[in-house]
Amino acid sequence: MLSVANFSSSDEEDETNAYNLICYRRQIRIQSNIFSLPSSKFVSNFRLNKASFRYVLRTISQKLRDPSRSTCVPKTLRLAATLRILAEGSYQKGAGNDFNVGLAQPTMSCVFHECIDVMYSELCSKWITFKMSEREKMEIKEHFYGQTRFPGVIGCIDGTHIKILVPTLSERWKYYNRKGFYSLIVMVVCDHKLRIRYISPSHPGSAHDSLVWNVSDLKAYLAERYNNGKRNTWLLGDAGYPLEPYLITPFRAAEEGSAESRFNTVHSKARNIVERTIGVAKNRFRCLLGARQLHYSPEMAAKITAVCAALHNICIHYKLDHSEFEIPLENQNSDEDYNENDGDMTATSIRLNIMNTMNV
Repeated sequence: MLSVANFSSSDEEDETNAYNLICYRRQIRIQSNIFSLPSSKFVSNFRLNKASFRYVLRTISQKLRDPSRSTCVPKTLRLAATLRILAEGSYQKGAGNDFNVGLAQPTMSCVFHECIDVMYSELCSKWITFKMSEREKMEIKEHFYGQTRFPGVIGCIDGTHIKILVPTLSERWKYYNRKGFYSLIVMVVCDHKLRIRYISPSHPGSAHDSLVWNVSDLKAYLAERYNNGKRNTWLLGDAGYPLEPYLITPFRAAEEGSAESRFNTVHSKARNIVERTIGVAKNRFRCLLGARQLHYSPEMAAKITAVCAALHNICIHYKLDHSEFEIPLENQNSDEDYNENDGDMTATSIRLNIMNTMNV
């Protein structure tokens, strides 16, 4: 089987062998057929199955630059190489040599940036959306109530850190988080099927969950709905978030054995699904794991994170099994420091009414 690895770095320094390597890589691309891989191997390598891969390729194809020369990289291989980086957190040189795609690192860099930009524009707004039909809301509420007896839940919210390369000197202070590394703090909302319904991936790691929430368009949207009289649904969030009429958090310092403590137990059980969602997404697209670290600017890292979230939802839509990715993560979730805002009287009353209806 052809392999770029057959050429050593010393060969590449020689002009003649460098030219031969270019020709060899072209030959590899001509002979490559990723769809000949067995289905299980295909999913293992690219995280998408063949049907979802073809869907993504169709969706982004018109926005990708058309090959202008015979030596240009086919669009199929551009997407395949990009997915390899997302799936394994590989370096660009390794991904370019992987799976016989035959791409040099500079070419791989261009391919990766192009594919991420196009997937970000073409997939994210379609596949990550909080707006739901009444039927969807009812399905989600029924699930949470059936599993935990917690009424009115249409999603769960949490924050997680995405480790990034050390930013420029002038920006480092913003991205250095309380856990001792540089990161983005990413706010995620999921539903009962582990679908990511909302993501805010761009805030620097030093920001607190409550800040990310308070400046989000999601809060503005839910506040508008509440003010328009839609007051029987809410998100569940941990103690790092403020108590709101549409965001229910646990009681602070609940006495053991009290109704508040039992409420917190049920609340935690219901909210666990967002931690599972984040874990599955990170283990499926391992470039998001802290051990890998995204070697890109904060802006590019935010796009990569959003694209991974969209691809995660596509995997769920195409019913790809995620059991192998349900692996407990080393804690990279945001801190659960209690938020000083324990809610206004309206939010406090709503939480008490929920607790009373649950008979905990």
